[in-house]
Amino acid sequence: MTSPCRSSVLIVDDDVDIREALLDVLTDHGYAADAVSNGREALEYLKDGARPCLILLDLMMPVMNGSQFRAAQLEDPQLRDVPVLVISAGNDVEQRSKALDTESMRKPLDLERLLALVARHC
Repeated sequence: MTSPCRSSVLIVDDDVDIREALLDVLTDHGYAADAVSNGREALEYLKDGARPCLILLDLMMPVMNGSQFRAAQLEDPQLRDVPVLVISAGNDVEQRSKALDTESMRKPLDLERLLALVARHC
């Protein structure tokens, strides 16, 4: 299957198992995908010129958490328009994602809904 999007989906999650599972699911469905383990790495990835069609962002990570990443992303005019989908196991994921001006999904992820959201953005 050819890739439905020209740029990749960026997965930002400190859990290696979740990163690998999401990479597998996305590539199995024809998407290009890259993954990093925290917000700082995500900012470096984006500042190197990558423009993913969507960022899947965990909130609870070491080094730079999802909220800190999103604040930095919104401050940068070149990065602020990249769409973000918050993925988190936290009970307050919906409220936190609204405060960050993003969509959200609660872990464990509904893969059909996730793929539909990726398709919409990519």
